[in-house]
Amino acid sequence: MSSWKKASKTNQRTHRERHQPASRSHLGLLEKKKDYRQRVADYHQKQKTIKLLKKRALNRNPDEFYFHMINSRVEDGEHLELEKEDEHTPDQIRLMQSQDLRYVTTKRTTELRKINRLQSQLHLLDAANKVRNKHIFFVDTEKEARKLDVAKKLDTHPALLNRRVNRPRMSALKSMTLPDVDEAELEKLTSEREKAYMELQKRIEREKELSVIQQKLELKRHLLNKKESAPKRIKAGTKDAPPVYQWKYERKR
Repeated sequence: MSSWKKASKTNQRTHRERHQPASRSHLGLLEKKKDYRQRVADYHQKQKTIKLLKKRALNRNPDEFYFHMINSRVEDGEHLELEKEDEHTPDQIRLMQSQDLRYVTTKRTTELRKINRLQSQLHLLDAANKVRNKHIFFVDTEKEARKLDVAKKLDTHPALLNRRVNRPRMSALKSMTLPDVDEAELEKLTSEREKAYMELQKRIEREKELSVIQQKLELKRHLLNKKESAPKRIKAGTKDAPPVYQWKYERKR
């Protein structure tokens, strides 16, 4: 390619799509070519899907049968799977679930003890200092409010104002003798403290999961009781919460 053609290409004007005129701004954004192509692709995809569904409906066998027709049902617009018959008797299932429940309860109790031990060691001082709190001082005039020295009012050093706990007064600071701090030792202590907080957070999350599992197992054990009337399900269970059932109130003699 000659240098003249290269120069003519570099000097070409870049054509840009115009924006929406001010008089038509109430109509929203002006559709660009990329928006049009996206809309057209979406339209054709929907038309293709509709055509395929019509074809399947025409070719459907009215005598067709598959087991999922009788193994599922629709309840309040929600698709539910029917419980399959188990090879175990209800007493055997109740016994196995009670053993699982004991195991989960034991593990949850262990996690709670470890959480309490970590919390007593850490005292959550850093979390307490990060929580924003309001400390209101009352003055008589706006001039006094502008000249108010919070550090002097609290009788402490200005560097300690952000702390909510362990904030000594100036008199205590003068009498304190600070030990020599090694940088490597300080970094080691900070790292150990962060690891302890991470462990505490993981144990709290695990305790929550065990709590949900425990509630689900207890609910299953109650559902196996055939002496009571079948309850009505109010809310389906999720990964974070067990299902909610409502039993019919029966007056005890």
